[in-house]
Amino acid sequence: MIKTLAKSIREYKKYTILTPLLMIIEVAMEVFIPLVIVWFGEALENADVQGMVYYGVMMVLSAIISLIAGMLGGKFCAKASTGFAKNLRKDMYDNIQTFSFSNIDKFSTSSLMTRLTTDITNVQMAFMMIIRVAVRSPLMLIFSIVMSFAIHPTLPAMFAVTIPILGFGIFFIIRKVMPIFRNLFKKYDKLNNSIQENVRGMRVVKAYVREDYEINKMTEVSTNLQKEFTKAERILAFNEPLMQFCLNISLIMIALFGSMIILSGSSNLNVIGLTSMLTYSLQILMSLQMLSMIFVMLTLSVESARRIVEVINEKSDLSNPENPIYKVEDGSIKFDNVSFKYSSIAEKFALSNINLDIKSGQTIGILGGTGSSKTTLVNLISRLYDVTEGNLYVGGVNVKDYDMEVLRDNVAVVLQKNVLFSGTIKENMRWGDKDATDEEIVNACKLAQADEFIRQFPNGYDTFIEQGGTNVSGGQRQRLCIARALLKKPKVIILDDSTSAVDMKTDALLRKAFKEEIPDTTKIIVAQRVASVEDADKIILMDGGKIVAIGGHEELMESSDIYKEIYYTQNKAKGDIE
Repeated sequence: MIKTLAKSIREYKKYTILTPLLMIIEVAMEVFIPLVIVWFGEALENADVQGMVYYGVMMVLSAIISLIAGMLGGKFCAKASTGFAKNLRKDMYDNIQTFSFSNIDKFSTSSLMTRLTTDITNVQMAFMMIIRVAVRSPLMLIFSIVMSFAIHPTLPAMFAVTIPILGFGIFFIIRKVMPIFRNLFKKYDKLNNSIQENVRGMRVVKAYVREDYEINKMTEVSTNLQKEFTKAERILAFNEPLMQFCLNISLIMIALFGSMIILSGSSNLNVIGLTSMLTYSLQILMSLQMLSMIFVMLTLSVESARRIVEVINEKSDLSNPENPIYKVEDGSIKFDNVSFKYSSIAEKFALSNINLDIKSGQTIGILGGTGSSKTTLVNLISRLYDVTEGNLYVGGVNVKDYDMEVLRDNVAVVLQKNVLFSGTIKENMRWGDKDATDEEIVNACKLAQADEFIRQFPNGYDTFIEQGGTNVSGGQRQRLCIARALLKKPKVIILDDSTSAVDMKTDALLRKAFKEEIPDTTKIIVAQRVASVEDADKIILMDGGKIVAIGGHEELMESSDIYKEIYYTQNKAKGDIE
């Protein structure tokens, strides 16, 4: 895990190394000053003016060096930690972009959001503490103890009473807090998921007047998160009084026994030396407190780091072959006894024994009820998933032998969920072809029956589309997505229920334009309406992940009772079924 995270430091190695070195200098100067004060006191008692000046200058220089080292250490630490977080976020995001659909299925969107935000912030804070505070505190502890023995050989033994008490207390607190922090991340995921669902489904929430329900759901998640944090903070709150107790006991014991030693005259310890001892005791106990904070932060960040590494180390289920094919000859498609299931441990296949031969340029309609695996079938063609059994060919070549970018450029898919990005219509169109000219964009929109409504906008093709296409209707959004896919000039275009929000007239015009303008492109139309596929060369009827009938409209009307029932039902003539 550490090795994986360390790769994200990269160009910030210099700052990562310099920060601990500067911390060593800062701590050395800080613990050196109380010792110089003792020497200054001895020079003062002996009326050694030259010694007083010498030690005074030494104290000033030590303070200045400590200040400069601390400032530079803080600056370099900030650069190293923020740079590390930037690289870590980039590495995660870059790897997520390589995920197949099956990889994405392993992580919920809300979980990925938490990992990219809260988890990385936790790891960034831990990294900052490791290169700065985790270096400073142990060194301060060790140096202060050594220096306190330099002042008096027996007085530092007082720490032997308080340090074990503080250490045991810190250990107990950390042991209680660790499990709570581990559970917090799951609640963070639920919180993000609740927000995401509410924002995405805002229109549905308002349409069904479910605001109170959503508010209560969000309140419940927030309250659970608050309770866990409160529970953890209550335990952590014992850290401060425990620290103050040990600190005060140490000060009292050092002041008491130190005063007795000074009054007895049994040692060369003086008031200034006792003051320096008290300073060292403060430094020692503050270092222990900082170490406890480091342990808590590391405890919190270990789980975050594990979740981050889990994403970074996730390898895509899909990859290019060693010698990929970079050309798709035509739009022919062949399913050779294909079966598929979404998980290797799934008991049931989503698709079973699919045998299908589609010639280039044909128009294929796919019908079936909800859950009949229509979308699953077409997702295999562009290799969004790999087949579990059998083989799938496009252009006479197994899809696994193609370069994935080339395959997906030649097999354009307009998915069920129409997604438009924030930007102008032209910018959205150029997702299909970044080098597309204005003329090519207009032609694609005309073919998709989108040009007419685009020109009615005041800014035409420069009209700004809100995120998700919320400022256009469902039918307009579908036609824009179809136009975007057409700009790829694919060998195969798949419309996965992508005309459901389009009226019958526009749907018919769209199919007519496809037939006349792109006759050589294989067209696969997944639909709920028989009218959308009635004039297709072949209509595939699916049920339960299997193909139950194949044929033209007239053929299926004669041979398939299921198809005939769907047709008459949709044409409001169910009573005519024989």
